[in-house]
Amino acid sequence: MQVTETLSEGLKREFKVVVEAADLAARLDAKLDEIKGQVQLKGFRPGKVPVSHLKKTYGKSVMTDVIQETVGETSQKAIEERELKPALQPNIELEGEVEPVVEGKADLTYKLTFEIMPDFDLPDFSAISLTRPVVEVSDEEVDEAISRMAEQQQNFDAKDEGAKAEDGDRLTIDFVGKIGDEAFEGGTAEGVTLVIGSGQFIPGFEEQLIGAKAGDDVTVNVTFPEEYGAEHLAGKDAVFDVKVQEVAGPAETKVDDDFAKQMGLDSLDALKEALKERIGQDYGNVSRNRVKRSLLDALDDLTDFELPPTMLEQELQQIIQQAQSEKAHSAEDYDAEQDHDHDHSDVEITDEEKEEFQTIAARRVRLGLLLSEVGTKNEITVTQDEVNRAIAEQARNFPGQEQQVFQFYTQNPQAQAQIRAPLFEDKVVDYILELAKVSDETVSREDLLADPDAPAEEAAAEEKPKKKTAAKKKTATKKTAAKKKTAAKKKDD
Repeated sequence: MQVTETLSEGLKREFKVVVEAADLAARLDAKLDEIKGQVQLKGFRPGKVPVSHLKKTYGKSVMTDVIQETVGETSQKAIEERELKPALQPNIELEGEVEPVVEGKADLTYKLTFEIMPDFDLPDFSAISLTRPVVEVSDEEVDEAISRMAEQQQNFDAKDEGAKAEDGDRLTIDFVGKIGDEAFEGGTAEGVTLVIGSGQFIPGFEEQLIGAKAGDDVTVNVTFPEEYGAEHLAGKDAVFDVKVQEVAGPAETKVDDDFAKQMGLDSLDALKEALKERIGQDYGNVSRNRVKRSLLDALDDLTDFELPPTMLEQELQQIIQQAQSEKAHSAEDYDAEQDHDHDHSDVEITDEEKEEFQTIAARRVRLGLLLSEVGTKNEITVTQDEVNRAIAEQARNFPGQEQQVFQFYTQNPQAQAQIRAPLFEDKVVDYILELAKVSDETVSREDLLADPDAPAEEAAAEEKPKKKTAAKKKTATKKTAAKKKTAAKKKDD
């Protein structure tokens, strides 16, 4: 094998690789000798077919496999011998006619091109100073949470005989829906509970039951919405014959130990403690995201090295594609039913947006390479148990389909890699935070939850939609990008 470097420019590398025909012939003979025991040909005992005969019969097809294997082996060897680390999968381009090579009449020549990983020094993490915002959970917040739970567990008591239904009352009804004089499929039910004003039924239905009493027969006239899910009913006028079985009014939900037991806790104090812990965890997650974002900003400010052009371009295209998709989805004439996997490449991206996306792409690639290097040098890994726990967490978001979700991830290496990547990033971030100087600062709930991209005066006033701010080089984040009309989302904060 002869390897000649033909390009060394920045991170770009190009080599010309030549494998002599004699080497390929030797590989071919070895391959044929390897498979002769598996070949059965008329007139020959198993394993006794001469290699020369096999070459005449299967030579070309086997040589094709030999060439593929040779390209893979020699390209890998050429890279390893020079101790190079490709940033992405190398590109291989055969030179000259392939047929003479297959026939054993010509050397195998190909061009090997790739971009190498940049060489850079890691910053001094101990020199980074960060502030972590923390919020103390107040008793008032816990009480508010319990009040919301009580509202969701609204009880109703039957009203006195002859009492009229009011907005907010719960009715138990039977009904038969008709279009013309014929009842339609799915339009008949008995013992249905309906809270007036809840919007459970199609527009106009609930309001016509206000004033009804238990035992009343009410005729309800409605028109199904044009976008109604059942096509045979969409846009059509319908009449419902409704029988009111019961009218019940809202009853005060008493927040006590019995209420807590309905929520699965032993006492009201236990419920309060559980809620306080959950709220604290929620605040903790926001706080971690805020300090993580500050850390990434600091790392971005401390590092500046050449980025692999192809990797940068791929990241940029992903951002642009998502931005185009979001623009299409936000358009007034967007039709979700017709979208599916529609190509939105015709959606315009302005020069200003593209410039910002380039800044964001550079930040993501730079930080991705930096965190990867930190993880590699410090032998930070993600165990399979950690991946499995994350998959189980994902599966819990799909009640009743947990097994299917788990099988999807366990049988799909690419999907599993998407689970593993953020776990790895979080472990690397935690490692760096242990080395950095992080001080806690108690802030209000409003300050913790405020949009970090909003100007201070806007956040304080809570008025008008927040202005979109142009991204700055070195500090642009994907969250900023999302505010700039339609920038793509992607994990980096």
